[in-house]
Amino acid sequence: GLVIDGRTLNIILQGGLEEKFLALARRCRSVLCCRSTPLQKSMVLKLARRQLQAMTLSIGDGANDVSMIQAADVGIGISGQEGMQAVMASDFAISRFKHLKKLLLVHGHWCYARLSKMVIYFFYKNVCYVNLLFWYQFFCGFSGSTMVDYWQMIFFNLFFTSVPPLLFGALDKDVSAETLLRLPELYKTGQ
Repeated sequence: GLVIDGRTLNIILQGGLEEKFLALARRCRSVLCCRSTPLQKSMVLKLARRQLQAMTLSIGDGANDVSMIQAADVGIGISGQEGMQAVMASDFAISRFKHLKKLLLVHGHWCYARLSKMVIYFFYKNVCYVNLLFWYQFFCGFSGSTMVDYWQMIFFNLFFTSVPPLLFGALDKDVSAETLLRLPELYKTGQ
């Protein structure tokens, strides 16, 4: 890991040493910025995203972390003693830092699995419906007449195709939480 302070970051960012800094950061698994300004934090994040094409995660607990949280791909706010500004600007909010492991390994895995299944489901639903309309046009001689009324279309989307997403969202857990916490390498299988 690399721990860097605000003064050093100032020298790097203003002195044109970004390439050397990135070469050093590539060799590290994580980079921690301490005693730095909010602008410096967000600039380091934007530099990593632009030059390394890396996915970034930022974690903050106060108003000074808002720009960093907003610049990241995934922002996590910790509600605490410094107020709720970081929580309001974040994608996810947790009450303590110790909940980060469960948020990433368990809920992140479940969310990815659920979303991938739902995308496939929506493609299947739409292909079935469009295929039905396509063959109906042959039946009616391409007259442009509608096969279903508008209220039937509304009920089709509201009742018949809304149940599976609700069930998947509430009940689908492909691997238990205990297994995901015991085997963190399962997180990579979804990617």
